[in-house]
Amino acid sequence: MRTMKRLIGGLLFLLVLSVALSVLLALTSLSSNCLETSIYKREKEPTSWGPHRLAVIVPFRDRFEELLQFVPHIHHFLNKQKVKHTIYIINQVDKLRFNRASLINVGHLLSQKDCDYLAMHDVDLLPLNPKLNYSYPENGPFHIASPEYHPKYHYSTFVGGILLLTKEQFELVNGLSNRYWGWGLEDDEFFARMKEAKLNISRPQNVNSGVHNTFKHLHDRSVRRRDTARLFNQKEETRKRDRLTGLADVKYELVSTQYITIDQAPAVLHNIKLICNYTLTPWCEHKSGNTKKML
Repeated sequence: MRTMKRLIGGLLFLLVLSVALSVLLALTSLSSNCLETSIYKREKEPTSWGPHRLAVIVPFRDRFEELLQFVPHIHHFLNKQKVKHTIYIINQVDKLRFNRASLINVGHLLSQKDCDYLAMHDVDLLPLNPKLNYSYPENGPFHIASPEYHPKYHYSTFVGGILLLTKEQFELVNGLSNRYWGWGLEDDEFFARMKEAKLNISRPQNVNSGVHNTFKHLHDRSVRRRDTARLFNQKEETRKRDRLTGLADVKYELVSTQYITIDQAPAVLHNIKLICNYTLTPWCEHKSGNTKKML
């Protein structure tokens, strides 16, 4: 009888030990997988690539066809230049109008611990010419999508599309204005911020291509109609220099973060809900708006 009890006790002990080992192995595997995902294979980047890391900040909403092309394209383009980088897709998931500027501000806040410079990068603009340099812009903001080469915008003060800044340069001007709901003008206001801060804006030189073959522009106006509505007093207010809002007061909720890979190219997807100050910008919704709403 005692022998039988000892046998059963031994079997139960082995069973418990086996379950404990299985759980331990599973936790170890999970921890290892999370670590590998979070660092995005950084261990494979040679130290000879230099000390800087670029945050490619992409303000985003409902443009997955473009995203499928953008992520692998820019990842391989930057690897060829030996630029350490992480791609951050800042996905606006609220019901408000699209706010490119605020999403870039959020992208900077979420990437600043890992990256020391950023690219404000449209998802529909792919660099084609390898002479377009994404290296650290220590001498001032570097406007890659120069009006000389951009397929659509050619005025001299244009700084949209793709613009590189160091963390310090971006923070010096308090980021972008948060007042630009809908399409347009946030880059023009940002140009005024940089000029007022006496930042020297430079552009690519000796690029042997033109407006038709320097970039690939993915935007189809018949499918992606721009939100050009001007509501309340939006037209008048957004043509003024904004000295009230910027990086320091952008309001948002981080809903979730996903680590994605597209054709072996990694990216971080942050799902963001922006928060509107209805008193300051009642035009953040398409409907008539409710001026009684507050932060």
